[in-house]
Amino acid sequence: MKDALQIFGNTPVTAKAIASLYPGISGVHQKVAALENTGSIIRLKRGLYIVNPDISGNRISTELVANHLYSPSYISMLSALRWYGLIPERVVITQSMTVKHSRSFTNTLGTFEYTCVNRDYFPIGLRQGKTDESTFIIAGPEKALSDLIANTAGLNLRYLRDVRHYLEDDLRLDMYEFKTFDREILEQCAKAGKKAGSIQMLIRLLEQ
Repeated sequence: MKDALQIFGNTPVTAKAIASLYPGISGVHQKVAALENTGSIIRLKRGLYIVNPDISGNRISTELVANHLYSPSYISMLSALRWYGLIPERVVITQSMTVKHSRSFTNTLGTFEYTCVNRDYFPIGLRQGKTDESTFIIAGPEKALSDLIANTAGLNLRYLRDVRHYLEDDLRLDMYEFKTFDREILEQCAKAGKKAGSIQMLIRLLEQ
């Protein structure tokens, strides 16, 4: 029955969905537990699993997992900036934004953190991220940077020199790509989100 699991590919699935592959077997929860114990499926959280890539034939996407682990949510902040290649450092924690309460999950794939934002702000600047094997929701570069600034404790960008130091020295952001950012999205973020003053200073630097 290993081949039956391939139908799920690399998409996280519920225990109920896995159990549907075994209609003739009683003790469905025991069967799911057995599949987990043999490594055929990987537990992401209680009741949510992903098929082992050795069986599915598909690489696990931590971005797609993050979308499913706590929904609705989107990949953002350092995780998104790294995915776009805008910062050089490797990011260990997968960071996302959600309209639900902030929380985190840790499983065998790593740590997934979710930060709460308001519902009006949530949909601004989102796009589909795509790889050969998965499609997921991710903040565009402008939204990811706005999320990071708005949710970094103690960060207050009051002057242009503060913004430049933060982008160039702290983040080591690709400043050439920064100059291609969409001002309109940043304006929307400043209007609907937190730290409007800091985002406006970011816009001023973009305009220079």
